[in-house]
Amino acid sequence: MNLSPKLTRRAATFVLLASAALARAADGRAYDTLDFEWTDPVRQRVVPVRLYLPQSADAQRPVPLVVFSHGIGGSRQGYRYLGSHWASQGYASLHLQHVGSDRNLWFGNVFGLIGRLQGAAQDSEAIDRVKDLSFALDQLGAGHLAPRLDLSRIVAAGHSYGANTTLLAAGARVERQGRTLDFRDPRIKAAIIISAPPFYGDKVPQRILASVTIPTLHITATDDVIRIPGYYSGADDRLAVFDATGSARKVLAMFEGGSHSMFTDRAGTGGATLNPQVKAATQELSLAFLRQVFEGDAQGLQQWPERFRGIVARFAEHHGR
Repeated sequence: MNLSPKLTRRAATFVLLASAALARAADGRAYDTLDFEWTDPVRQRVVPVRLYLPQSADAQRPVPLVVFSHGIGGSRQGYRYLGSHWASQGYASLHLQHVGSDRNLWFGNVFGLIGRLQGAAQDSEAIDRVKDLSFALDQLGAGHLAPRLDLSRIVAAGHSYGANTTLLAAGARVERQGRTLDFRDPRIKAAIIISAPPFYGDKVPQRILASVTIPTLHITATDDVIRIPGYYSGADDRLAVFDATGSARKVLAMFEGGSHSMFTDRAGTGGATLNPQVKAATQELSLAFLRQVFEGDAQGLQQWPERFRGIVARFAEHHGR
């Protein structure tokens, strides 16, 4: 993949509310699920999104926002276990769908799959993905839901390819053909990095990631290995990304065992018993991180390693330089 593994804000030509549904989390708190399809007229690129919005959100009590980027071959419907949990706890969650690297890659002639995957990992798509993120934030900020959202408190999050997209929005800088590409979005105040592959083209990740200085949470597993046709990345790469990130405040959680796809909505991968345990632990950890960033409440993070010590291989917190 290119900018990612090997790897402006625009006005929309139209906004389509595809569907809206009321859901209720396990703890009984209600949230809305809203689907939109936006189009960036400059890039002529459709950006489908799904917004999980707490019903408690209104102009008097606007809620913080998580903007989530899926892995290669994903969609806005994915990672529901995170979006619904955050919404049930008072955080809106906007899930992007990146049309050049989404689930449509899996359809078509099977003999063309490798070519489609390679195309989705090119620099142009990696750049479009981070532009999708900033464009979607522009749309929310200009739309009728803006009063219900606290857009001064935004966290970017993503899994796999989406973790690279998140890092680019958080300030990662990549050099290409003698120039530095910088897509940092200053609205992003913190980042949740799940299973991030290394950036391609530089064997010194600090050159790329030292410029990410906002608080970051890194989540991985000892068997978090990426194997797709023509590409391999071991679990040590996730640790290298954590070490290289320039955040003065950063947290690492590494689960014992598992798999790379365990952090998607797929059930059973990484172990039928471990999979739901990791999902529950990831929900709680990410929420504790959000509360530390936005509310200054560190208690959840302090208690988390002991609560899940049976499945955690490593936990580390870094404060200051």
